[in-house]
Amino acid sequence: MVDVWLERILFYSLALVTVGAATVVTFGRNLVRSAFALFFTLMGMAAMFVYLAADFVALVHILVYIGGILVLILFGIWLTHRVIDLDIRAGRVQLVPGMILGLVLIGLLGLTIQSFDLATKTPAPYRTTVSGIGRLLLSTYLLPFEIASVALVLALVGAIVIGRRETSR
Repeated sequence: MVDVWLERILFYSLALVTVGAATVVTFGRNLVRSAFALFFTLMGMAAMFVYLAADFVALVHILVYIGGILVLILFGIWLTHRVIDLDIRAGRVQLVPGMILGLVLIGLLGLTIQSFDLATKTPAPYRTTVSGIGRLLLSTYLLPFEIASVALVLALVGAIVIGRRETSR
C-alpha cells in the first residue's frame, strides 16, 4: 500500500515538474530561460519514460534531444548577438486559436481515454529493453542500420561542403 502511494507521489511530482517547465517554455519572454526550462521539460519526459520501463527510449531521448538539439539551441541563442536581450511578446492574436486548439485536443484525448478499458492489472516484471534492441540492430536490422549511418555521414559531409563553399564575388 505504501509502494502505491510512493509511486503516485513520484508520478505526480514528475508530471508537475514537466508541465510546469513546459508552461515556462511556452509563455516565457526570455529565450535563455525558455531554453533552460526546455531542459527540465525534456528531463521530465525522460524520467517518465524510465517510469514506464522504456529505458532505451529514455536514453535516446536524453542523448538526442538534450545532448544534441538543446545544446544546439543554447549555442544558437548565445552566439547571436542581439537575441539574448530580445524580449518576446506574444500577441493576443495567437491566444484565442491556441485556446480553441487546446480544448479540441483535450476533448479528443478524453474521448480516446474513454474508448480504452483501463482496468487495473498487475504490472509485468521489469525487463530491460536495451539488450533486445541491441541484438536486433546487430543481427536482423544490421544492413538498414548501416545504410542509415552511411546516409547520415554523407549528409554531414555534404553540409560541411556546402557550408565551407566560398561565395564568388
